[in-house]
Parts: sequence; structure tokens; C-alpha cells
Amino acid sequence: MIGMPLIRDFFRVTDVHAHCDIPCGIYDPVTAKIAAQTVLKMVMRIQALDYPENGNHAEHTAHRNTLGRYIAVKEEHAELVKHEADLLWHDYFKPEHLEKYPDLHSTIWETTKLASSNKQNVDIDSAKKLVESVDKIAKIFWATKGVEYSDSVAEVRFGT
Repeated sequence: MIGMPLIRDFFRVTDVHAHCDIPCGIYDPVTAKIAAQTVLKMVMRIQALDYPENGNHAEHTAHRNTLGRYIAVKEEHAELVKHEADLLWHDYFKPEHLEKYPDLHSTIWETTKLASSNKQNVDIDSAKKLVESVDKIAKIFWATKGVEYSDSVAEVRFGT
């Protein structure tokens, strides 16, 4: 039986990762919006998580496990915001969009910086700013398509 490494060598198989470098027109800031909302939700959950003061070993372990999972999800989704904002910046937005929306570059830059800050910290105000910044990108994105974006439709529910 022929092994997979031999087949890969013979056919020169290479892993490739891309969105779509063909102008497919399938772009949407909704992934960044959901990711930013997830960051906010994880910050809220981290801040609401009670430490078991006099708990047994199992309670302390469960607390550490839950906290670790919240942090991992928060950081994963903050990175996803960065990726999606970068994807829109490099693959969707064109020079004519920058001419019409001169703050577009700084908005993308601010969003990616906020996403990085949210990976490093647990700050509710920073997480809310991230959601707002993604909304600014979404508003510009939809305006380039002639659609009025209302962030109130996609408003974050601040409950648990």
C-alpha cells in the first residue's frame, strides 16, 4: 500500500488557504460583527464569573476550566475580527471607497488595534468600542452597496 507522504511527494500537493482572490463579490462584515459581539459577551462572562472562595478542589478546577474557555473564545474571536477587517480592507474596499470615506483607513486600523487590545485585556469599555468600531466598518461597507446599515437591528443584547 502506498503511503500518503509518497503520494504527496509524487503529486507535489500543497496546502492553500485563501478567501477568494477572484472577485467573487461575497463579502459581508457580519462575521466581524458576530466575532466582536462574542468578545463583548466573553468579557461580560469573565467579569461575572464568581471565584469559589471556600470551594473544594472540583469547584476550583471547574472555575479555572470555565475561565480558560472564556478567555480562549474571547481571544479567538478578537483575532477573527482582525482577520475579517483585514480581508475587507485588502480584498473588498477600493481606492474610490477611500476617496468617498476618508476615515476608512483609520477606522480599519482602529478596529484591528481594538481587537488586539481585547485579546490582551478584559475591559468592558474596550469590548463595547470594538463592537462600535466594527459597526462603523459595516456602515461604510453597506453604504458602498447603496444600503443603509442600522446597527440597532444588529444591536448587542447585554444580558447573559
